[in-house]
Amino acid sequence: MSENNRQGKRTARERLAAEREKQKAAEKRRRVLVVGASVVCVLGLAAGIGALAANAGKDGADQASGPVVGPSGAQGKNGLVIPVGKDTAKSTLTVWEDFRCPACRSFEDTYRSTIHRLTDAGKLKVEYRLATLIDGNMGGSGSKNAANAAACAQDAGKFAAYHDVLYKNQPPEAEDAFAKDATLVELAKKVDGLDTPAFRRCVEDGTHNGWAVKSNEAFRKGRFSGTPTVLLGGKNIYQDQSMTPAKLKQMVEAKYGG
Repeated sequence: MSENNRQGKRTARERLAAEREKQKAAEKRRRVLVVGASVVCVLGLAAGIGALAANAGKDGADQASGPVVGPSGAQGKNGLVIPVGKDTAKSTLTVWEDFRCPACRSFEDTYRSTIHRLTDAGKLKVEYRLATLIDGNMGGSGSKNAANAAACAQDAGKFAAYHDVLYKNQPPEAEDAFAKDATLVELAKKVDGLDTPAFRRCVEDGTHNGWAVKSNEAFRKGRFSGTPTVLLGGKNIYQDQSMTPAKLKQMVEAKYGG
C-alpha cells in the first residue's frame, strides 16, 4: 500500500472520529437543554419572582388591554376558576397548570384516572386555574392560546375532555405547537361534539385571551413556586414527596368514612 493511500485512510478515520465527537457533544447539549427546560415550569418562579414577572408581562401584552371574557360557568374571584365535579363534594382540589408545562403533563398522567374516579363519584371537586408560565420563560404564545382554547371548550361543556386531550398530545416544551390555531382545532376532533363552528371561531378570535392573561396575573400574584401547584385543603400536595394517587384517594375518601 502506498504512503499516499495510508495517509488518505488515516485522514478519513480522523475525520470520522472528529465527526463522532461533534455529534456526541451536540447530543449532550441537547439533553442539557431538554432537562433544563423541563425544570423551568416547576422552578421558574424560584429563580426570581421579578425576572419571571418581567418575562410574563411580555406574554400576551397585546391582549392585556383587551376584554376579559370568562368562559361559561367559570367561578371564583373574577371568574378565573373552571370547575369540574359536583359542588356538593366534601373535598376541593385546586390545580394551577400550564398546558405547555411537562411537569403538569406528568402530574396529569399520574393522577388523571384517580381524579376522574373521585369526581365521577361526587367525592371531589376540582378547580382548574390556568397559567402561562412557559410563554413567559421561553417565549411564544402556546400556553395562552391553549388556555383560550380550553376556555372555549368550557363554553361548549367539554372542558374536562379537551383538557385531557391537550395534555395527552402535549408537544415538546421548546416546540410552541399550541400557538397554532389549526393545531388546537385539530385536537378538538378528538372530543365528541367539540369541533363546531362556534368553537373554531372562539379559538381563532382569541375570545378568552384577555381572560387567560388575567388568570396568569393571578398566578403570579399568588407567588406560587411554579406549575403544577396542586392544593388540597390549602396544602400544596404536589410538594409532598410521599403523595401518590392512592394516598390522595385515601385523603378524599376519609371525609366519607372510607
